[in-house]
Amino acid sequence: ANLKANGVSNTRVARLSAEEFVEALAGGRPFRRLDEAGVELASYDRLHTLLVDPPRAGLDQTSRALAATFARVVYVSCNPETLARDLAQLSAT
Repeated sequence: ANLKANGVSNTRVARLSAEEFVEALAGGRPFRRLDEAGVELASYDRLHTLLVDPPRAGLDQTSRALAATFARVVYVSCNPETLARDLAQLSAT
């Protein structure tokens, strides 16, 4: 609703867990939420921005490794300790 209200037409949103996203990006299996949002990951040459909102425990190692491959990471956090840990590891890449 916010995208439409603000005239944004070049963005698609699909909610996936980190594990689901990793599997979808690797082409492991189709995901209904991606289909419903009209997102075909295989059609993108490269994704540039990753939005993550991890649990209080922060990103797991697999998710941090994936995030390190993105040019930009938007990280929403409610835990300053895990945010600091994850950012230290991501900024080293």
